[in-house]
Amino acid sequence: LDAYRRDLEIFSDLCGKESIFDIDRNIINMYVRTLKDKKYAPTSVMRKIASLRGFFKWAVSVNIINKNPASTLEQPKVPKRLPKVISLKEIEAMLHNNLTPLQSVIVELLYSCGLRVSELVNLKVSDIDLNSKYVRCFGKGSKERIIPIGNKAKDAINNYIPIRDLIIKKYNTETKKLLISDNGRLVTRQDVYTFIHNQGKLIHKNISPHTLRHSFATHLLENGADLRIVQELLGHSDVSTTQLYTH
Repeated sequence: LDAYRRDLEIFSDLCGKESIFDIDRNIINMYVRTLKDKKYAPTSVMRKIASLRGFFKWAVSVNIINKNPASTLEQPKVPKRLPKVISLKEIEAMLHNNLTPLQSVIVELLYSCGLRVSELVNLKVSDIDLNSKYVRCFGKGSKERIIPIGNKAKDAINNYIPIRDLIIKKYNTETKKLLISDNGRLVTRQDVYTFIHNQGKLIHKNISPHTLRHSFATHLLENGADLRIVQELLGHSDVSTTQLYTH
């Protein structure tokens, strides 16, 4: 939502005082050219176009405008890049970097469950069943999926929960979310990005939380997991997205 809002604000700034009723394909074409001139990555241009198409489709559906000026706007073709992954040794090095209980939970859930960072920070305590060893998360489009938890992830969560309870008591925090920082604040996506990026520096790699998700999928396939199972664990709607990891 934040990303789409930023996209539409950039378009709005370009339009200036133009009314939504006056926006036509010429203005949209000029916007796309401006993005390319400013050297936006093809993937960024693709999402900004998707934001526009979605917005105008909505504007027509609620009768704000009669005609969608972006209806025939085509998405640029983006070359598929291979996912960036790190090795098992690098994962183990990261886990042995004197992590706090909270940090251990973050690494374990990103890597051993392949969660997206947004799925991770939105996890509730009730989404985790340590007896049956699974985590329930809601991915893109609010699609629910169930992912098994390994023993190391289970141990990390067990170590963290009593500390979390003490923090909640200390700061009188009312939340059902799993991840809470030492000062009683909810852990944000940016907190996780910063932490993982800093961990990457220790192993001399430029990584993000998504790198751990990519590594999760790649390591599973390398060790003989079925492609369809990996697809299900990642929450991909199309197996062709998962197939990228076979390369």
